[in-house]
Amino acid sequence: MAGAQEENKETLQEGRRSFLKLVLTLGAGATAASFISMFRLLTYIPPPQGGTLAWPVVKVANASTLDPSAPLRFNYPLVDTPSILIKVGYPAENGVGPDSDIVAFSGICQHLGCFYSPLLAGGSPKCNSNFRAAAPQGYCCCHGGQYDFVHGGAVISGPPPRPVPRVILSYDDSTGDIYATGMSAPTIFGHGPPGTSDPNGVLKYDLQGGDLVTEATLFS
Repeated sequence: MAGAQEENKETLQEGRRSFLKLVLTLGAGATAASFISMFRLLTYIPPPQGGTLAWPVVKVANASTLDPSAPLRFNYPLVDTPSILIKVGYPAENGVGPDSDIVAFSGICQHLGCFYSPLLAGGSPKCNSNFRAAAPQGYCCCHGGQYDFVHGGAVISGPPPRPVPRVILSYDDSTGDIYATGMSAPTIFGHGPPGTSDPNGVLKYDLQGGDLVTEATLFS
């Protein structure tokens, strides 16, 4: 009887030891993963890029075919960085086209990287039917960030710390074609140090982490 009790006691102790080893191993793994993530964040170094960097130049639309009631979504400057082109209906800062009212912006919110929604004057986002846009703008349903499409993507309200980056457009008077030719400061959210405003830095950071867009991948 005593031998059986001793055997059961040893089995129980061995089980406890195995359990403690498992807990310590899992805890050490989680701690190491957290440390590695923090280390990568604090020691971020852009990957080397060969050759001369240049913004892709791609035709986005033709002014004659734009629907003022339907903002156009497209990819720029990379295939995984969504952007929005919109005809606001009256002259806008940096607007192009016959009426200087066509503008485009990165579709990624500068707060935490959510994809925000474009609104026309009087429009409401799906997440807030009580809200009415006073003018064409962007509205982020994640935390209520708002961007002014008439005044260069400036922050209207909410937590975004900086304007949403503008897609630089050029307009061909002879054909009516609209081209995306670059991005303005600041950097697209998630690309390089937040808020980078140096033109060379914006170019370097915005073009890393994906494939350059082409006309074939503009709307993919």
